[in-house]
Amino acid sequence: MPISETSQWRAWLERMVGAEGMLDRLADPDDPQARAEAHRLLFAILATGYQTAFADPDHPDFVPSVSSILNTVGVNPDFIYGAARIDGSGVYRLSGTRGDGVFVFLDLVAGGLGPMEDLGPSVGMIDLDACTLGPDGAFDIVLGGERPDHAGDWFPLDPRAVTIGLRHAYYDWGVGRDLRIAIERVDRRVGGGPVPAAEIVHRLDRLSAFVERYAAFALGYGQRQRAQGFVNRLEYDDWAGRGGVAGQHYYQGIFRLEPGEAMIIDTAVPDQVRYWNVQLNDPLWNTIDWMNHQSSLNAAQARLDGDGRFRAVIALDDPGVPNWLDPAGRNEGSLMLRWTGASSGPEPTLRIVPAAELRSHLPADTPLVTPEQRDEMIRNRRRGAQWRRRW
Repeated sequence: MPISETSQWRAWLERMVGAEGMLDRLADPDDPQARAEAHRLLFAILATGYQTAFADPDHPDFVPSVSSILNTVGVNPDFIYGAARIDGSGVYRLSGTRGDGVFVFLDLVAGGLGPMEDLGPSVGMIDLDACTLGPDGAFDIVLGGERPDHAGDWFPLDPRAVTIGLRHAYYDWGVGRDLRIAIERVDRRVGGGPVPAAEIVHRLDRLSAFVERYAAFALGYGQRQRAQGFVNRLEYDDWAGRGGVAGQHYYQGIFRLEPGEAMIIDTAVPDQVRYWNVQLNDPLWNTIDWMNHQSSLNAAQARLDGDGRFRAVIALDDPGVPNWLDPAGRNEGSLMLRWTGASSGPEPTLRIVPAAELRSHLPADTPLVTPEQRDEMIRNRRRGAQWRRRW
Protein backbone atom coordinates (compact mmCIF):
# COMPACT_ATOMS: atom_id res chain seq x y z
CA MET A 1 0.00 0.00 0.00
CA PRO A 2 1.38 3.44 -0.86
CA ILE A 3 2.62 5.51 2.09
CA SER A 4 0.03 8.23 1.44
CA GLU A 5 -2.81 5.71 1.66
CA THR A 6 -1.38 4.21 4.85
CA SER A 7 -1.15 7.67 6.42
CA GLN A 8 -4.73 8.46 5.41
CA TRP A 9 -6.02 5.21 6.90
CA ARG A 10 -4.19 5.87 10.16
CA ALA A 11 -5.50 9.44 10.24
CA TRP A 12 -9.07 8.17 9.98
CA LEU A 13 -8.49 5.60 12.72
CA GLU A 14 -6.89 8.19 14.99
CA ARG A 15 -9.82 10.52 14.48
CA MET A 16 -12.25 7.77 15.44
CA VAL A 17 -10.12 6.91 18.48
CA GLY A 18 -10.61 10.50 19.60
CA ALA A 19 -14.36 9.83 19.82
CA GLU A 20 -13.69 7.79 22.96
CA GLY A 21 -13.44 11.12 24.78
CA MET A 22 -17.22 11.30 24.50
CA LEU A 23 -17.42 8.61 27.20
CA ASP A 24 -16.70 11.32 29.76
CA ARG A 25 -20.30 12.42 29.16
CA LEU A 26 -21.64 9.21 30.69
CA ALA A 27 -23.49 9.56 33.98
CA ASP A 28 -20.83 7.28 35.51
CA PRO A 29 -17.77 7.09 33.22
CA ASP A 30 -16.13 4.52 35.50
CA ASP A 31 -18.98 2.02 35.22
CA PRO A 32 -17.65 -0.86 33.04
CA GLN A 33 -21.16 -1.73 31.83
CA ALA A 34 -21.81 1.85 30.73
CA ARG A 35 -18.43 2.07 28.99
CA ALA A 36 -18.97 -1.22 27.15
CA GLU A 37 -22.38 -0.03 25.93
CA ALA A 38 -20.89 3.31 24.90
CA HIS A 39 -18.21 1.52 22.87
CA ARG A 40 -20.96 -0.46 21.17
CA LEU A 41 -22.71 2.83 20.39
CA LEU A 42 -19.57 4.11 18.65
CA PHE A 43 -19.57 1.07 16.34
CA ALA A 44 -23.30 1.55 15.69
CA ILE A 45 -22.64 5.17 14.74
CA LEU A 46 -20.09 4.07 12.17
CA ALA A 47 -22.63 1.65 10.66
CA THR A 48 -25.36 4.29 10.76
CA GLY A 49 -23.17 6.86 9.07
CA TYR A 50 -21.98 4.57 6.28
CA GLN A 51 -25.52 4.02 5.04
CA THR A 52 -25.83 7.67 3.96
CA ALA A 53 -22.16 8.63 3.50
CA PHE A 54 -22.26 7.71 -0.18
CA ALA A 55 -25.78 8.89 -0.94
CA ASP A 56 -25.97 10.49 -4.40
CA PRO A 57 -28.53 13.22 -5.25
CA ASP A 58 -28.37 12.14 -8.88
CA HIS A 59 -29.29 8.55 -7.94
CA PRO A 60 -31.41 9.01 -4.79
CA ASP A 61 -32.66 6.17 -2.65
CA PHE A 62 -34.46 6.09 0.70
CA VAL A 63 -31.84 4.62 3.00
CA PRO A 64 -32.65 3.46 6.57
CA SER A 65 -29.91 5.07 8.65
CA VAL A 66 -31.81 4.15 11.83
CA SER A 67 -33.83 1.00 12.44
CA SER A 68 -34.65 -1.73 14.95
CA ILE A 69 -30.98 -2.73 14.77
CA LEU A 70 -29.42 0.74 14.65
CA ASN A 71 -31.79 2.01 17.32
CA THR A 72 -29.85 5.15 18.19
CA VAL A 73 -31.10 8.64 19.16
CA GLY A 74 -34.54 7.57 20.29
CA VAL A 75 -35.83 5.77 17.19
CA ASN A 76 -39.62 5.57 17.34
CA PRO A 77 -40.68 1.88 17.31
CA ASP A 78 -43.81 2.74 15.30
CA PHE A 79 -41.93 4.56 12.54
CA ILE A 80 -40.05 3.27 9.53
CA TYR A 81 -37.44 5.85 8.59
CA GLY A 82 -35.63 6.67 5.38
CA ALA A 83 -33.44 9.45 4.05
CA ALA A 84 -32.73 10.35 0.44
CA ARG A 85 -30.06 12.82 -0.63
CA ILE A 86 -31.29 15.44 -3.13
CA ASP A 87 -30.12 18.58 -4.91
CA GLY A 88 -32.41 21.54 -4.27
CA SER A 89 -31.95 22.71 -7.86
CA GLY A 90 -32.99 19.34 -9.31
CA VAL A 91 -36.31 17.76 -10.27
CA TYR A 92 -37.46 14.52 -8.64
CA ARG A 93 -40.33 12.09 -8.99
CA LEU A 94 -41.83 10.15 -6.08
CA SER A 95 -44.12 7.25 -6.90
CA GLY A 96 -45.68 4.26 -5.19
CA THR A 97 -48.64 3.30 -3.03
CA ARG A 98 -49.45 4.74 0.38
CA GLY A 99 -50.22 1.56 2.30
CA ASP A 100 -52.35 1.36 5.46
CA GLY A 101 -50.18 3.17 7.99
CA VAL A 102 -51.25 6.06 10.18
CA PHE A 103 -49.39 8.61 8.07
CA VAL A 104 -46.56 9.13 5.58
CA PHE A 105 -44.52 12.32 6.04
CA LEU A 106 -41.81 13.61 3.73
CA ASP A 107 -39.70 16.29 5.39
CA LEU A 108 -37.55 18.40 3.06
CA VAL A 109 -34.61 19.68 5.09
CA ALA A 110 -31.62 21.95 4.59
CA GLY A 111 -29.47 19.65 6.72
CA GLY A 112 -29.57 16.51 8.78
CA LEU A 113 -27.80 14.10 11.11
CA GLY A 114 -25.83 12.25 8.43
CA PRO A 115 -22.06 12.48 7.92
CA MET A 116 -22.39 14.62 4.78
CA GLU A 117 -24.73 17.12 6.42
CA ASP A 118 -24.90 19.66 9.16
CA LEU A 119 -28.08 20.28 11.14
CA GLY A 120 -30.48 22.53 9.27
CA PRO A 121 -34.13 23.57 9.25
CA SER A 122 -37.07 21.99 7.53
CA VAL A 123 -37.81 23.82 4.27
CA GLY A 124 -40.96 21.92 3.33
CA MET A 125 -43.25 19.13 4.50
CA ILE A 126 -45.41 16.82 2.41
CA ASP A 127 -48.22 14.86 4.07
CA LEU A 128 -49.10 12.10 1.62
CA ASP A 129 -52.74 12.23 2.72
CA ALA A 130 -52.92 15.79 1.36
CA CYS A 131 -51.82 14.57 -2.07
CA THR A 132 -53.76 13.02 -4.95
CA LEU A 133 -54.15 9.31 -4.23
CA GLY A 134 -55.61 6.68 -6.52
CA PRO A 135 -58.18 4.06 -5.40
CA ASP A 136 -55.35 1.81 -4.23
CA GLY A 137 -53.45 4.67 -2.61
CA ALA A 138 -51.19 5.21 -5.64
CA PHE A 139 -49.34 8.53 -5.82
CA ASP A 140 -47.13 10.23 -8.38
CA ILE A 141 -45.44 13.43 -7.23
CA VAL A 142 -42.97 15.75 -8.95
CA LEU A 143 -40.71 17.96 -6.83
CA GLY A 144 -38.93 21.01 -8.27
CA GLY A 145 -38.60 22.77 -11.57
CA GLU A 146 -41.49 24.37 -13.39
CA ARG A 147 -44.99 23.00 -12.96
CA PRO A 148 -45.10 20.09 -15.44
CA ASP A 149 -47.92 18.67 -17.54
CA HIS A 150 -48.39 15.92 -15.00
CA ALA A 151 -51.48 14.07 -13.78
CA GLY A 152 -50.14 13.79 -10.24
CA ASP A 153 -49.08 16.42 -7.73
CA TRP A 154 -46.30 18.99 -8.08
CA PHE A 155 -44.44 20.83 -5.34
CA PRO A 156 -41.74 23.48 -5.69
CA LEU A 157 -38.38 22.55 -4.24
CA ASP A 158 -36.52 24.95 -1.99
CA PRO A 159 -32.96 25.32 -3.36
CA ARG A 160 -31.61 24.84 0.18
CA ALA A 161 -33.02 21.29 0.41
CA VAL A 162 -30.37 18.56 0.61
CA THR A 163 -32.30 15.64 2.09
CA ILE A 164 -35.81 14.20 2.15
CA GLY A 165 -36.53 12.57 5.50
CA LEU A 166 -39.19 9.86 5.27
CA ARG A 167 -41.35 8.66 8.16
CA HIS A 168 -44.22 6.23 7.85
CA ALA A 169 -46.04 5.29 11.05
CA TYR A 170 -47.91 2.09 11.93
CA TYR A 171 -50.13 1.36 14.91
CA ASP A 172 -50.84 -2.31 14.17
CA TRP A 173 -47.47 -3.85 13.47
CA GLY A 174 -47.49 -6.40 10.66
CA VAL A 175 -51.15 -5.77 9.77
CA GLY A 176 -52.20 -4.31 6.40
CA ARG A 177 -50.08 -3.00 3.55
CA ASP A 178 -46.77 -1.22 3.97
CA LEU A 179 -45.76 1.88 2.05
CA ARG A 180 -44.12 1.35 -1.33
CA ILE A 181 -42.08 4.32 -2.53
CA ALA A 182 -39.47 5.06 -5.16
CA ILE A 183 -37.56 8.28 -5.84
CA GLU A 184 -35.77 9.23 -9.05
CA ARG A 185 -34.15 12.31 -10.48
CA VAL A 186 -35.84 13.20 -13.77
CA ASP A 187 -33.90 16.24 -15.00
CA ARG A 188 -30.82 14.09 -15.69
CA ARG A 189 -30.25 10.76 -17.34
CA VAL A 190 -29.59 7.69 -15.21
CA GLY A 191 -26.03 6.43 -15.33
CA GLY A 192 -22.50 7.52 -14.61
CA GLY A 193 -19.15 6.06 -13.65
CA PRO A 194 -17.49 5.16 -10.38
CA VAL A 195 -17.20 7.65 -7.55
CA PRO A 196 -13.94 9.56 -8.12
CA ALA A 197 -11.10 8.73 -5.73
CA ALA A 198 -10.97 12.26 -4.30
CA GLU A 199 -14.70 12.13 -3.53
CA ILE A 200 -14.35 8.75 -1.79
CA VAL A 201 -11.57 10.18 0.38
CA HIS A 202 -13.68 13.24 1.18
CA ARG A 203 -16.68 11.15 2.22
CA LEU A 204 -14.64 8.76 4.33
CA ASP A 205 -13.03 11.78 5.97
CA ARG A 206 -16.49 13.06 6.89
CA LEU A 207 -17.51 9.58 8.08
CA SER A 208 -14.49 9.27 10.38
CA ALA A 209 -15.36 12.64 11.94
CA PHE A 210 -19.03 11.68 12.18
CA VAL A 211 -18.47 9.17 15.01
CA GLU A 212 -17.51 11.85 17.52
CA ARG A 213 -20.12 14.35 16.27
CA TYR A 214 -23.00 11.87 16.46
CA ALA A 215 -21.80 10.53 19.84
CA ALA A 216 -21.79 14.07 21.19
CA PHE A 217 -25.38 14.50 20.01
CA ALA A 218 -26.52 11.17 21.47
CA LEU A 219 -24.74 11.39 24.82
CA GLY A 220 -25.40 15.10 25.17
CA TYR A 221 -29.15 14.45 25.20
CA GLY A 222 -29.18 12.73 28.59
CA GLN A 223 -26.29 14.81 29.94
CA ARG A 224 -28.22 18.03 29.32
CA GLN A 225 -31.42 16.70 30.87
CA ARG A 226 -29.60 15.56 34.00
CA ALA A 227 -27.82 18.90 34.30
CA GLN A 228 -31.09 20.81 33.95
CA GLY A 229 -32.87 18.71 36.54
CA PHE A 230 -35.24 16.80 34.27
CA VAL A 231 -34.93 13.64 36.34
CA ASN A 232 -38.35 12.14 37.11
CA ARG A 233 -39.88 15.22 35.52
CA LEU A 234 -40.57 16.19 31.93
CA GLU A 235 -39.65 19.04 29.62
CA TYR A 236 -41.49 20.16 26.51
CA ASP A 237 -39.73 20.30 23.14
CA ASP A 238 -40.78 20.58 19.50
CA TRP A 239 -37.46 19.39 17.99
CA ALA A 240 -37.79 21.98 15.24
CA GLY A 241 -34.78 21.89 12.93
CA ARG A 242 -33.25 18.90 14.75
CA GLY A 243 -35.01 15.98 13.14
CA GLY A 244 -38.49 16.37 14.66
CA VAL A 245 -41.78 16.44 12.79
CA ALA A 246 -43.37 19.87 12.54
CA GLY A 247 -46.47 20.32 14.68
CA GLN A 248 -45.69 17.62 17.22
CA HIS A 249 -45.75 18.00 21.00
CA TYR A 250 -42.86 16.17 22.65
CA TYR A 251 -42.53 15.55 26.39
CA GLN A 252 -39.25 14.03 27.49
CA GLY A 253 -37.11 13.44 30.55
CA ILE A 254 -35.04 10.99 32.59
CA PHE A 255 -36.67 8.26 34.67
CA ARG A 256 -34.75 7.02 37.71
CA LEU A 257 -36.01 4.30 40.04
CA GLU A 258 -34.64 3.17 43.36
CA PRO A 259 -35.06 -0.48 44.44
CA GLY A 260 -38.70 -1.24 45.20
CA GLU A 261 -40.04 1.78 43.30
CA ALA A 262 -42.33 2.14 40.29
CA MET A 263 -43.26 5.20 38.24
CA ILE A 264 -46.79 6.03 37.11
CA ILE A 265 -47.19 8.12 33.95
CA ASP A 266 -50.61 9.77 33.94
CA THR A 267 -52.05 11.96 31.19
CA ALA A 268 -55.21 13.09 29.51
CA VAL A 269 -55.50 12.27 25.81
CA PRO A 270 -56.28 15.04 23.29
CA ASP A 271 -59.84 15.12 22.00
CA GLN A 272 -58.41 14.76 18.51
CA VAL A 273 -55.01 13.28 17.81
CA ARG A 274 -53.68 11.70 14.66
CA TYR A 275 -50.93 9.68 16.33
CA TRP A 276 -49.40 9.25 19.77
CA ASN A 277 -46.98 7.01 21.59
CA VAL A 278 -44.73 6.74 24.63
CA GLN A 279 -41.36 4.97 24.64
CA LEU A 280 -38.36 4.20 26.83
CA ASN A 281 -34.72 4.68 25.89
CA ASP A 282 -31.56 3.57 27.65
CA PRO A 283 -29.09 6.08 29.19
CA LEU A 284 -27.26 6.39 25.84
CA TRP A 285 -30.52 7.35 24.08
CA ASN A 286 -30.84 4.02 22.30
CA THR A 287 -34.47 2.94 22.16
CA ILE A 288 -34.88 -0.06 24.44
CA ASP A 289 -35.34 -3.27 22.43
CA TRP A 290 -39.02 -3.01 21.50
CA MET A 291 -39.26 -6.39 19.82
CA ASN A 292 -38.55 -8.40 22.98
CA HIS A 293 -39.81 -5.94 25.59
CA GLN A 294 -42.96 -3.85 25.88
CA SER A 295 -40.80 -0.74 26.05
CA SER A 296 -43.21 1.37 24.01
CA LEU A 297 -46.95 1.76 23.59
CA ASN A 298 -49.03 3.53 20.96
CA ALA A 299 -52.71 4.42 20.77
CA ALA A 300 -53.65 0.99 19.40
CA GLN A 301 -51.53 -0.95 21.89
CA ALA A 302 -52.39 1.04 25.02
CA ARG A 303 -55.42 0.64 27.28
CA LEU A 304 -57.24 3.79 28.41
CA ASP A 305 -58.85 3.79 31.83
CA GLY A 306 -62.57 4.28 32.38
CA ASP A 307 -62.07 8.01 32.89
CA GLY A 308 -60.45 8.27 29.45
CA ARG A 309 -56.95 8.86 30.79
CA PHE A 310 -53.81 6.96 29.86
CA ARG A 311 -51.81 5.55 32.74
CA ALA A 312 -48.66 3.51 32.30
CA VAL A 313 -46.21 2.02 34.78
CA ILE A 314 -42.42 1.88 34.52
CA ALA A 315 -41.16 -0.92 36.76
CA LEU A 316 -38.25 -3.35 36.66
CA ASP A 317 -40.50 -6.31 37.48
CA ASP A 318 -43.75 -6.96 35.64
CA PRO A 319 -46.47 -5.27 37.72
CA GLY A 320 -49.22 -7.22 35.98
CA VAL A 321 -50.90 -4.17 34.41
CA PRO A 322 -51.68 -3.81 30.69
CA ASN A 323 -49.67 -0.60 30.23
CA TRP A 324 -46.38 -1.81 31.66
CA LEU A 325 -43.37 -0.04 30.14
CA ASP A 326 -40.51 -2.48 30.54
CA PRO A 327 -37.07 -0.83 30.99
CA ALA A 328 -35.39 -4.19 30.35
CA GLY A 329 -33.63 -4.31 33.71
CA ARG A 330 -32.54 -0.66 33.80
CA ASN A 331 -33.38 1.57 36.72
CA GLU A 332 -32.52 4.67 34.70
CA GLY A 333 -33.09 5.84 31.15
CA SER A 334 -35.11 8.37 29.24
CA LEU A 335 -38.74 8.48 28.21
CA MET A 336 -40.56 10.40 25.52
CA LEU A 337 -44.24 10.92 24.77
CA ARG A 338 -45.41 12.60 21.57
CA TRP A 339 -48.76 13.89 20.30
CA THR A 340 -48.94 14.34 16.51
CA GLY A 341 -51.69 16.30 14.75
CA ALA A 342 -53.40 16.90 18.08
CA SER A 343 -56.05 19.40 19.13
CA SER A 344 -54.03 19.97 22.31
CA GLY A 345 -50.80 18.81 23.93
CA PRO A 346 -51.62 17.53 27.43
CA GLU A 347 -48.61 17.39 29.72
CA PRO A 348 -48.16 14.03 31.48
CA THR A 349 -47.42 13.82 35.19
CA LEU A 350 -44.90 11.43 36.73
CA ARG A 351 -45.27 9.92 40.18
CA ILE A 352 -42.96 7.57 42.08
CA VAL A 353 -44.73 5.02 44.31
CA PRO A 354 -43.70 1.88 46.20
CA ALA A 355 -43.97 -1.02 43.76
CA ALA A 356 -45.65 -3.14 46.44
CA GLU A 357 -48.44 -0.54 46.76
CA LEU A 358 -48.85 0.15 43.05
CA ARG A 359 -52.44 -1.04 42.67
CA SER A 360 -53.66 1.27 45.39
CA HIS A 361 -52.48 4.17 43.20
CA LEU A 362 -54.26 2.95 40.05
CA PRO A 363 -57.98 2.83 39.19
CA ALA A 364 -59.76 -0.09 40.81
CA ASP A 365 -60.77 -1.50 37.43
CA THR A 366 -57.16 -1.86 36.20
CA PRO A 367 -57.01 -5.41 34.80
CA LEU A 368 -54.57 -8.04 35.99
CA VAL A 369 -52.19 -9.40 33.35
CA THR A 370 -50.88 -12.85 34.24
CA PRO A 371 -47.34 -14.00 33.36
CA GLU A 372 -48.84 -16.32 30.74
CA GLN A 373 -50.82 -13.47 29.18
CA ARG A 374 -47.74 -11.25 29.18
CA ASP A 375 -45.69 -13.90 27.44
CA GLU A 376 -48.31 -14.16 24.70
CA MET A 377 -48.46 -10.36 24.38
CA ILE A 378 -44.69 -10.21 23.85
CA ARG A 379 -44.78 -13.08 21.36
CA ASN A 380 -47.49 -11.27 19.38
CA ARG A 381 -45.37 -8.14 19.53
CA ARG A 382 -42.32 -10.02 18.24
CA ARG A 383 -44.24 -11.47 15.33
CA GLY A 384 -45.77 -8.13 14.36
CA ALA A 385 -42.41 -6.35 14.54
CA GLN A 386 -40.91 -8.89 12.13
CA TRP A 387 -43.90 -9.15 9.77
CA ARG A 388 -43.95 -5.47 8.94
CA ARG A 389 -41.42 -3.69 6.80
CA ARG A 390 -38.50 -2.79 9.08
CA TRP A 391 -36.27 -0.66 6.80
